Order: sequence, then C-alpha cells, then structure tokens
Amino acid sequence: MPGPRPAEQSRNPGERRPLLARGARGPRRWRRAAATAVLLVAMLERAAFFGVAANLVLYLNSGNFNWAGEQASLAALVFLGASYLLAPVGGWLADVYLGRHRVVTISLLLYLAASCLLLATSIPDGRSSFCGEMPEWPLGPSCPSSDCQHALPSPYCAPTLYATLLLLALAASSVRSSLTSFGGDQVMDLGRDATRRFFNWLYWSINLGAVFSLLVGSFIQQNISFLVGYSIPVGCVGLAFFIFLFASPVFISKPPTGSQVSSMLKLALQNCCPWLWHRHAARDAQGAHLLPDHRYPQPGPSHEEDIANFQVLMKILPVMVTLVPYWMVYFQFPEAWLLLANVVVVLILVPLKDHLIDPFLLRRGLLPSALQKMALGMFFGFTSVIVAGVLEMERLQYISHNETVSQLIGKDLYYAAPLSIWWQIPQYLLIGISEIFASIPGLEFAYSEAPRSMQGAIMGIFFCLSGVGSLLGSSLVALLSLPGGWMYCPEDFGNINNCQMDRYFFLLAGIQAVTATLFIWIARRYERARQGLSVQNCSSRDRG
Repeated sequence: MPGPRPAEQSRNPGERRPLLARGARGPRRWRRAAATAVLLVAMLERAAFFGVAANLVLYLNSGNFNWAGEQASLAALVFLGASYLLAPVGGWLADVYLGRHRVVTISLLLYLAASCLLLATSIPDGRSSFCGEMPEWPLGPSCPSSDCQHALPSPYCAPTLYATLLLLALAASSVRSSLTSFGGDQVMDLGRDATRRFFNWLYWSINLGAVFSLLVGSFIQQNISFLVGYSIPVGCVGLAFFIFLFASPVFISKPPTGSQVSSMLKLALQNCCPWLWHRHAARDAQGAHLLPDHRYPQPGPSHEEDIANFQVLMKILPVMVTLVPYWMVYFQFPEAWLLLANVVVVLILVPLKDHLIDPFLLRRGLLPSALQKMALGMFFGFTSVIVAGVLEMERLQYISHNETVSQLIGKDLYYAAPLSIWWQIPQYLLIGISEIFASIPGLEFAYSEAPRSMQGAIMGIFFCLSGVGSLLGSSLVALLSLPGGWMYCPEDFGNINNCQMDRYFFLLAGIQAVTATLFIWIARRYERARQGLSVQNCSSRDRG
C-alpha cells in the first residue's frame, strides 16, 4: 500500500485546508481564487489607509477642529509612525496565539470600527457626542514684540482623535503583517515561482489602492467634504471584510505554533553572555531537583528546532537591518503629486516584470535571487538621490546668480529657479524602479526565509524597520536643521534657497553606498551558508 504524499506528511495538526475540486487543475484554481481574494483585501486596505492619511493634516487644520499646523503635523506623524512600528505586534499574535486568519478578521473589524469613529467626527452631532462642544478661546493682547510666543491651546477633541488614530494604526499594521504572510501561505504549495509572482502582484495591488485613494479620495476631501471623503475608507474596509469572510472556505488557515519568545531569549543569552547563562542554568537545575515537574509535556517545537530557528533568525536580521538606510532614502522624497510618477512606474513595471522580464530570465537561468534584486534596488536608490543632489546643485547655481522667478502659492511668495518641474521626474522614476527591486524581493525574502513558526513576526519586523528608516531620515533632517547645520536657513521663510540640500542628498548617497557594500558582503555570506546547507542535506539523503 503506498504511503502518504509528502504534502500530507508535512501538514500541521489543526491546519485547515479547503475542499479542493477534483482533477489536476482543481487545487491550482482554488489557490488562485484564494490569492486573488487576498490581493483585493490588500488593495482595499491600502486605499482606506491612504484615504485617512493623505489629508489628515488638512482635516485637523479645518474649522471642525482648528488645530495649529504643528499640532496637526504631530498627530499625522504619530499615526504614520505607529502604523509601521506596531507591525510586529499583529504578526506575533498571529504566530503565537490566534493564527493569521483570525488576526486579519479581528483587525479588519477594529479597522472598520475606528474608521466609523473618524467619520463620525466629521459631522457636528458626532463631534458633540464624542468630543463635547468646541471651547471658545478668548482673544488675548497682541504681541508687544516680534519674538514673543503664545502658548498653543490644547487641541480640541485630542483624546478621541488620538485614540482613533492609534486604533487605526494598530489595525492597519496588524492587517499588513498578517495578511502578507497569510497570502504567501495560499500559494506556497505551488512552488517558489508562484510565491515570487504573488508578492509581485501584492505590491501592484497596494499601489493601485494608494493611487485610487490619492487621486479620488483626496480630491473629494479637498473639494467636496470630509464627510464624503472619509466615507470612502469606511466603504473600503467594509468591502474588504466582506471579501475576506466570503473567501474563507477556500483559504488555507494554519494554526498558531505557540510562543518561542522565551526560547529565543534563552538562546540569545546563551550566545551573548555564556557566564550568565551557566549561572541561570545551574539555578534552574537546582530548582528542578527540589521541585520535580510532573506536568505533561507541552506540544511545540523541540529544542533542536528552537536552535535551528534561532540560527536562521540571526542570519535574516542583519539582512533586514541593512535595508534601513534604503528606507531613509526612499522616504525622503516628498509626498507631492510628483510621487505619483513613482507609483505609476510600479504599476507599469510590475506587470512587465511578471509577464515578460522574469519569465525570459528564468528560461535562460539568469533570474537573480531575492538578495541580488535587493542589492540592485539599493543601487537604483543610490542613483536617484545622486540625481536629486546634482539637480539641487544646479538649482542653487541659478539662485546664487540671482536668476529666479517669483511664484505665489496661496498667500506665500516663493523665489524659484527657472527650471522646469519635469527635471524632477528622473529621480522619482529611479526611486520607483528601486522600489520594485528592493521592496518586493524584501517581502519575498522575509516570508520565504523565516522559520515557519515566526513568519508573521518576521514580516512585522520588516515593515517596522521600514518605519525606523523613515524616522531616522526625519531625525537626520531635524539634526541638520539646527543652527550651523546644512538645512538651517530661517531667513528663507520656506524657500530653502540658503540651505545646502545638495550636501544632504550626497550624505544620504554616501550612507546608502556604505550600507549597500555591507549588505552585499552579508548577502554573499548568507547565500554561501545556504548553498552549503543544501549540499549537506542532499548528501544526507543520498547516504540514506
């Protein structure tokens, strides 16, 4: 009698698989349906996220709340930062306690509730219910001198809005980290090529959602009303929740594997501080001798599996950390309409890459690995910031020769160089190309190389580190904006004509070049170790 198939041997207890149709094409058809549902949910979630974030500062500046500019900017920064930094929380909960399907479901419900609360603050009755009446600030005496400062009043409805934004950030980060690895689970049985293609289209889908939100949602919020504009995120999240529940019968849902945090901490302590570990182990051995443990053994990874997972984790983390400077470069590009050039590049090149370039290279055995693509993405990121620095040098040359044109934007007068705005397109095209080679293979690497019991947490760490790169970039700008820094030019009143932004761009290029060299060295060691392990496993199977 023939034994079970390898797929059945490796199936986890408690893993829920869909009822597959008969025939050779049945499983593939259901896997495509499951992957398509995940892509739709990801697109709708990103549309909702950018629908909230795009005009958040304008919303808080509006007559509904009358927040000061710095107060509104701080709230937007907290929201965006939390949406990245909280990503490991959802991934860890999915791996340890709840499973990815349940985390995505709960997070979408939380997303929907928080979106409805934000929508309620856009109408007078909702604001009075959740925030109370807006206080009327008494008029104070005018400043006797130009350098006096008034203390800003406490922003109206701040507790409700901050709680809403933090709930939205937690929900968005949990959906992002858990849904990405959950989508990979749906196609993992179809091979590595299917996994690579899934992450290509996942990135395409989230950019499509961002474009819809930035073009349609932002236009409605700015030109019609925030009530109609913030109804779009609510509708997107509600539709995403319906699609996810409707597609649940065709999903592969893997159970949580239990906590490995204590095991990883013990192994880290054993490797970093052996003397402290021996003292701790001796104390545990004494306690075990005095109080024998009569409990039943708990299911979960064995000690050998913990050691193997810890070794894999220690190899993955340096690769992911060296991507942080790339995110510093990526997030320094302002979110203006020119950023759409970057998104358009992604929307055009991803299908081209998936249908033409990758199959062509794959047939000839020339398709680069995920790490090689990430290194190429760093090169394009380095090139984009060099182009930005050269253009800034050219702009400052016009300024130094007093060859400027005046531009009235709102009520403010700016003096600009007589350069066409189209000269900025190349740097956005280059950063868009770099995103395809750095971010998409980064997602594939984080999912494919992570231990199966830690995929959600590793995916969350990947997103968290991108947020760390953004914060480090902002901190670098703040540091260089101090008196004596390259970006310190208070007399320009926003014109930045006396700043030295070209040096800032070249500094970013230098940081990217150094870390890209370090990344290449780490990646080569990683691939050599992986090839050696593959050869060792093949030899073991041959001897067996």
